[in-house]
Amino acid sequence: MNSPANLFATVPKRSARAAAAPFLPMSRAEMDALGWDECDVILVTGDAYIDHPSFGMALVGRLLEAQGFRVGIISQPDWTSAEAFRVLGKPRLYYGITAGNMDSMVNRYTADRKIRSEDAYTADAEPNKRPDRAVTAYAQRAREAYPGIPVVIGSIEASLRRIAHYDYWSDKVRRSVLVDSKADLLIFGNAERALVDLTHRMHAGEEIKTIRDLRGTAFLVPSGWLPTPEWGVHNSTRVDTPGKVDAHPDPYLMVQPNTPSCASNGGAEASAAGTEGAAAAAAPVAPAVVEKPIRIMSRAERQAMEREKHQRTVVRLPSFETVSTDPVMYAHASRVFHLESNPGNARALVQAHGERDVWLNPPPLPLRMDEMDGVYDMNYARAPHPSYGKARIPAWEMIRFSVNIMRGCFGGCTFCSITEHEGRIIQSRSEPSILREIEHIRDKTKGFTGTISDLGGPTANMYRLSCKEPEIEKTCRRLSCVFPSICVNLGTDHSKLIALYRKARAIPGVKKILISSGLRYDLAVRSPEYVKELVTHHVGGLLKIAPEHTEENTLNKMMKPGIGAYDEFKEMFDRFSLEAGKKQYLIPYFIAAHPGTTDLDMLNLALWLKKNNFKLDQVQTFMPTPMAMATTMYHSRRNPLHKVTADSEVVETARSGKIRRTHKAFLRYQDPENWPILREALVAMGRADLIGNGERHLIPAWSAGEATGNAYSGAAPAKGKGGGKAGGYGAAPAAPAAAPAGRAGRAAKSGVVAAAQPQARGARANALTGSLTARKSLETKPRASILDTIKVKKPAAPRGRK
Repeated sequence: MNSPANLFATVPKRSARAAAAPFLPMSRAEMDALGWDECDVILVTGDAYIDHPSFGMALVGRLLEAQGFRVGIISQPDWTSAEAFRVLGKPRLYYGITAGNMDSMVNRYTADRKIRSEDAYTADAEPNKRPDRAVTAYAQRAREAYPGIPVVIGSIEASLRRIAHYDYWSDKVRRSVLVDSKADLLIFGNAERALVDLTHRMHAGEEIKTIRDLRGTAFLVPSGWLPTPEWGVHNSTRVDTPGKVDAHPDPYLMVQPNTPSCASNGGAEASAAGTEGAAAAAAPVAPAVVEKPIRIMSRAERQAMEREKHQRTVVRLPSFETVSTDPVMYAHASRVFHLESNPGNARALVQAHGERDVWLNPPPLPLRMDEMDGVYDMNYARAPHPSYGKARIPAWEMIRFSVNIMRGCFGGCTFCSITEHEGRIIQSRSEPSILREIEHIRDKTKGFTGTISDLGGPTANMYRLSCKEPEIEKTCRRLSCVFPSICVNLGTDHSKLIALYRKARAIPGVKKILISSGLRYDLAVRSPEYVKELVTHHVGGLLKIAPEHTEENTLNKMMKPGIGAYDEFKEMFDRFSLEAGKKQYLIPYFIAAHPGTTDLDMLNLALWLKKNNFKLDQVQTFMPTPMAMATTMYHSRRNPLHKVTADSEVVETARSGKIRRTHKAFLRYQDPENWPILREALVAMGRADLIGNGERHLIPAWSAGEATGNAYSGAAPAKGKGGGKAGGYGAAPAAPAAAPAGRAGRAAKSGVVAAAQPQARGARANALTGSLTARKSLETKPRASILDTIKVKKPAAPRGRK
């Protein structure tokens, strides 16, 4: 596979390059002002154009500009006509198509498949400014605008749809986006290396259809195509399923018999022999022998030969036609795809789509530190394009004062697509580059008041962490470096990140640096010094972390650490906050309805939340995104974390809307709107003892705002449509007895009141108010919610003042 020696090795001397544009042009008037008669490359994006390295089209555009090419941008074009794709004229080399920083379906729809009311990547958050499956729509219109101009697709939507994939919104397995978009080339993952090499080679006159040796690219080829005759093909079942074990040959035997088992197509040869072969077989013939000289090879030679053979091998995945109808084979293909994701040892992949094959070269090599610096140090305007005027763009507001310090994630969480897109190897910037960007924000970004909102990336604390041995890293096939436990070969030293924090805080004009990226707390506890540094200087009262769940069964499907790691981190967090004299709180994030999660798992999580006085405001339901391993579990009900067969583990999945709503309701057990569906679920689970107006109950039997006569209100069951079942929730047990005065007062204060007509305690009432057995008993001592405490807390007076 071809890969440039250095990302900036081919950059022309500055005297030979055009002056950097204030903004990449979005109109012919801007092109005229720059003296351009045409663009070499036109980038089409589904996002508003913000000239900042956090936005893909700006990063790619500035990178190609630094290579000496003229790049224009068409942002959020009208996809119903080809006219909008002619606004900058005909590109000299190609169209580059991207849906934007998000998959267009994730951007436009919620986990419940409802259309979102806002688009954070659009001016004034206006929705519906991009089509569904934007890469396909844009690519088709670009071809219509200028037939014959090459079309290159990329970014996260194309990257995560490069092979046959389950699509949650249509609830079916869809073809590779290459087939639907009819693009000439797909660039997946971090595209810089492939894009730079592709553009220079096309500029030199090479046809795009002949460029087949770039890492990180995918393309359509005739069925059975191979780059050269030396290439071999392995069926994917050889990667994931043990094959036939042959006996080892005797190394001292000088003559090896040419037995039928050694023939590659002996049956076909025998069939073709005809009657002559049959006549010859009647006469005695001496057994044929093949003499082979023995060559003694060194270990280095053998390894080199194996590597060369490995690099010239393609793994054939089950075809689109197969995986679209066989969930087990879909799960198998997903597992093999992920096993072949390490750029150090990944082989090419191929998957048949009808009479053509989708060919995927191995993933791109990670950028070195100096290359990362070069990418982020380019001449960005660090602002939205002037054409948006004073419009508010939420995505820009979120990142305008933040700095991206690294890429990639070796966590491998099954519900996340970072690994499939950016890879597991961490790519970090140098300290000087990061500090320069902070100074640029201070000096050039309007509205800066002294607070950097984040120093992070996909995670907050993987900066410059890597495998201790590069050779081990190249050969590793683990899906995660931190699950089921942190790998012994993984470096967990946070000292470089601590040093970066301290130097960043020392920059004149910087008052505060916050850390907002997701924290990998199972790594952080390996470095108490880091936790102390973080808690003392970089938490603004609240720190968001993501345990995702409390139950081991679900956490194993997520490839997340047990809740014990959270408890360990919380102990450190509280201790160091106390030492710093600060009132600070952890805000945990959780996912509802993740594959492998049962109703009991969600109930136990709800009880954990109540025990710890968490009342979550915003919660998320699992959304199956393309290519993620959890999506494979959702679709196939098989676990690709282990070998997949027809009788392998079945993963129970919340697929129906009602079950997904119930799981989400457990996360917000305190919301009265969720009480009816939770009552129904608890009765069905045999846990009606958790319904009542006491401190030990999860949800109340009745509350203000609910109609008198509902289930558990103490009124007689309503007859008729419910078949005698009050409120349709099943047999309604009697309401509990009135609470003592103190408890009633607390209940009234919280909006929960006793039943209108309390009944005497009986067997049924005792069942409602009995002891809690699902998990540890809930504490009966009332405590204020942490979030409530935060809302009413007054800022502490500065030390030394009264």
